[in-house]
Amino acid sequence: MTVFDFNSAPEDKQAPVCTYHIFYTDESETSPEKPILVLDSKGKNFEHHSCGMFTNPVKRTAFEFKEESGMVSADILQLDARFVSLLKWLGENHINVRLSGAEREDGYAVYKIREMAFGGGEKLSAEDGFLQFMIDRLLSSNAPTEEIADEDTEETGDSMKLTSIQSITDFMNCAGRTLPDNIRLWARRNLAVARSNEVSPEERRHAQRALSMMMNIQWKNHYFEAIDPEEARRILDETLYGMERVKQRIIETIIQINRTHTLPAYGLLLIGPAGTGKSQIAYAVARILKLPWTTLDMSSINDPEQLTGSSRVYANAKPGIIMDAFAMAGESNLVFIINELDKAAAGKGNGNPADVLLTLLDNLGFTDNYIECMIPTVGVYPIATANEKDQISAPLMSRFAVIEIPDYTPEEKKVIFSQYALPKVLKRIGMREDECVLTDDGLDEVIRMHEDTSGIRDLEQAAEHIAANALYQIEVNHVDRVAFNAEMIRELLD
Repeated sequence: MTVFDFNSAPEDKQAPVCTYHIFYTDESETSPEKPILVLDSKGKNFEHHSCGMFTNPVKRTAFEFKEESGMVSADILQLDARFVSLLKWLGENHINVRLSGAEREDGYAVYKIREMAFGGGEKLSAEDGFLQFMIDRLLSSNAPTEEIADEDTEETGDSMKLTSIQSITDFMNCAGRTLPDNIRLWARRNLAVARSNEVSPEERRHAQRALSMMMNIQWKNHYFEAIDPEEARRILDETLYGMERVKQRIIETIIQINRTHTLPAYGLLLIGPAGTGKSQIAYAVARILKLPWTTLDMSSINDPEQLTGSSRVYANAKPGIIMDAFAMAGESNLVFIINELDKAAAGKGNGNPADVLLTLLDNLGFTDNYIECMIPTVGVYPIATANEKDQISAPLMSRFAVIEIPDYTPEEKKVIFSQYALPKVLKRIGMREDECVLTDDGLDEVIRMHEDTSGIRDLEQAAEHIAANALYQIEVNHVDRVAFNAEMIRELLD
């Protein structure tokens, strides 16, 4: 861990001396070995939990707490660069906190800070959990550069969400440096509008709404940790039967990520008949990447404004679906599952929704008309699905690595039905596998009845029907088990 000296103030009675060194780390979890700060414990009696207040807010140098002998002040010796502004905010606003820490050779290592809801301090953000929200955001951010950490300027400008102007202001003061530069500058401007009495109430409302949406998104960098290919293969085998070519292509993508620690330049386009598991593949990839996912159904979008949002000049203005997706995910790195991409060109006269998708897929940033700020998209991994390849425009097609998914053969359908679909239904409704069985000719009949249907969705519905009928016979006719032969299957499913 590299340690840098922080500039010291002159030693005199009016100005406190800065006592600590700043250290730089990107650790996302804390412990006594990886603390937020270290306090001077010589001659002090720190307990595991120590309650008090940060003092000397001009230089943010000490922590004051109570011992049996009275109030004691302990100098800060080391401080994580990401927490400089937070400690200043806590001290200036007299926030009572409880520190959790442990004694080390170099002092009392603090690895948790919690707000105390009593003790005379002014609680600026009345929502419980606000301090923890800021700490979590700081821990998930990268260490600032030495120049940024050394600056002494303020950042002004539901469940735990930043909604009020006060909580947004507090967050900007304490954790504004966790935001990308362009978003931080955008937030300052919008905060000024939200506070201004020189604009209309409507403009203030729009600015506050946009701020709340943007501040509650965790803006992550686009560095991806290595992914275990064996674990990825296990997830794919759990989700899909067969499809070795598809699995191979996904594993190739994982290995590429492991080499570059960035997402590939192209997303995946899965083309195949309905019911062949295209959506399940997309969900499996999101699970492998450990990213939140959101879906975009192009069949229901006929106006580009649904994607891009509307301008704030309108009273009923609102963000678009893409911006809403970022807000729902709560972070900037996510899997965008674009369903029915072959319907993307079906605009109704106001433009082509497919043109909007191109800006999202190019990884150059996306701008929503309501938010009025460029959103970084380097952490977005698009996975699109489509039934008809010839309905997709060439510009859209060129943004994807295309994987064509063939329909299942009768033998594959037989395995999927008997080993996956029916056992899954029986388990879900609480039946033993020996309570509902199919004879060989019964299984053949199920497959024969679905030989002209694509995919396995109809087979899964057949499994539901068969299991429900077996349960009915067991409960009403008081039989121990039901074995379906070909004749029974025809009578039930015809």
